[in-house]
Amino acid sequence: MEKRTELYVEAFNAGDFDAVDSFYTEEAVAVWEPGKPLTGQARKDYQREFLARKPRMTAVPRQSFVTGDTALLIVDWVIETVDEQGAPERLEGVGVDVLRLGEDTVWRYAVDDPYGQG
Repeated sequence: MEKRTELYVEAFNAGDFDAVDSFYTEEAVAVWEPGKPLTGQARKDYQREFLARKPRMTAVPRQSFVTGDTALLIVDWVIETVDEQGAPERLEGVGVDVLRLGEDTVWRYAVDDPYGQG
C-alpha cells in the first residue's frame, strides 16, 4: 500500500488528471470537502479544477489493513496550494481510504476521505 500512496502523490504533484483519475474505481466516492461526498462526473470535475491550481502534496501512510480484495489505508497528508483568490493555502489531515483490488490486480480508491478523522 505504501507504494500505491507514493505513485498517487507523484501523479497528483505532476497535475496529471488522467493519471490521478486512474487511481479511482468508476463508482468511487471522494469527500474532499468534509460532509460533501462526490461521485461520477462531479468527482472528476472537482478533481480537475483542484489540480489546475498546481497543488503539491506529501503523504505518509500510517496504517494499512488488507482482507481479500479490500484494503483500508490511514494516511497523514499535507497539501500546499492556493485558494480561489490565489492566496497561499495549506490543507492537512488524516485520510481514511478504502481501496479495492481490480480484476487487473491494481488497487484503486473506492472511498477517498482525506478528512476521515476530522
